[in-house]
Amino acid sequence: MQAITAHNQISKIVSQAKAQGKTVGFVPTMGALHKGHASLIDYALKDCALIVVSIFVNPTQFNNATDLEKYPRTIEKDLAFLSHYGSKVTVYNPSPEEIYGNNVSSKGYDFGHLETVMEGEHRPGHFDGVGTVLNILFRQVNPHKAYFGEKDFQQLTIVRKLVDIENLDLEIIGCPIHRQENGLAMSSRNARLTAHQLDIAPFIYESLLYVKDNFDTLSARELKAYIESIYKEKDGLELEYFEIVNIKNLRTLSRKRKNQQYRAFLAVYAGEVRLIDNIALN
Repeated sequence: MQAITAHNQISKIVSQAKAQGKTVGFVPTMGALHKGHASLIDYALKDCALIVVSIFVNPTQFNNATDLEKYPRTIEKDLAFLSHYGSKVTVYNPSPEEIYGNNVSSKGYDFGHLETVMEGEHRPGHFDGVGTVLNILFRQVNPHKAYFGEKDFQQLTIVRKLVDIENLDLEIIGCPIHRQENGLAMSSRNARLTAHQLDIAPFIYESLLYVKDNFDTLSARELKAYIESIYKEKDGLELEYFEIVNIKNLRTLSRKRKNQQYRAFLAVYAGEVRLIDNIALN
């Protein structure tokens, strides 16, 4: 399997597929592919005859230069990982110049409240970078549908807003979180964890399960206090934030309301590695 590096070439491949009546799906990634990415592709193949998988480590969505530098880049392994899909998958691996030209910078978006909480609060400028690169990729690839994992649920919500802002003819589909047998959410960042950190990281999912199991009987304030207390006692894991929000607008839950859906979110540091996860509560 070879990777396409020029946007006019990927555009041509997609146009030919569309001319043949094929539905084209898109799975944007930053590489270091794993079974979570495969689950997105498999999900997309239920609807689409051709899947474009982009592999591009986007510099504008990192507010931490060290994080960008250390982000795993494994293009040869990624191509081998995807090889069994054959002609059903086409890889787009552009350079920063192919995406941004000579101006590697973000467009400023107004995502409203969606970008001011959780990841937006703790990673300033992150969602402008995400929105900028996805808008470019969506226009270069021009798929019918794009698939995103619910591990980045806030990002998924932002992407749907982006499609509205940019008036794109594109369906955004969220896919379930893919987890290891021990519950740890699959992430490219997991490759940076030590053996000890991999042993203790499933505690993240265990703490979310506690919130889910006790959501009907405890208040949001009680649940937040409990989660903050158990992480203070957990060696090797440092809680950055924990929030319970309404999934429609990502506003923090103060009082439970009927016919509303809620989700718990957290970000945790295992050493220098930042991990995020979330769970549906009702």
